[in-house]
Amino acid sequence: MLGDSVKPTRSRLERILKIAALGCIAIGLTIQFIPVKEIGNNPPARFALDAPPEVAAILREACFDCHSNETRWPIYSRIAPASWLMARDIHRGRTHFNFSEWADVDEDERNDDLENCWEQVESGEMPPWFYVFPMHPRAKLSQGDKLLLKSYFLRGAKGAEPAKPPRVTQAK
Repeated sequence: MLGDSVKPTRSRLERILKIAALGCIAIGLTIQFIPVKEIGNNPPARFALDAPPEVAAILREACFDCHSNETRWPIYSRIAPASWLMARDIHRGRTHFNFSEWADVDEDERNDDLENCWEQVESGEMPPWFYVFPMHPRAKLSQGDKLLLKSYFLRGAKGAEPAKPPRVTQAK
């Protein structure tokens, strides 16, 4: 008698879960058709990075995806909702600081930008944890990486003037 009342409840729960799963799949497929601007496209790279090779390698691995016009667009960047999040983060990153357009600003602003970059790295805010883990573990900065970045970022703060990066010519 007790088994009879459990069976209808169980099949009803299974039916509800199947409907919910089908609904989630339908929503997941539908959101793929919502366009996201600029996914997969980069503006032209305008300026070469004026940094020692070891610093440039760190910056390219840990910073350039969001803070340059040289973003790498993995396959998942075209799948919603990841595409929405990436587009938002890259737009914000390029707006706050863009290595590809950085040489357009005057020396004082470049020095301020470099000091701000160091403050962000030193505090652990950059690169953000959600970028490093789990998709970009190579972007995690070691203590050695941080020391190299500190010497590069703070070079202008100590009276040395950073050189203006040369203009990069675009091959068409």
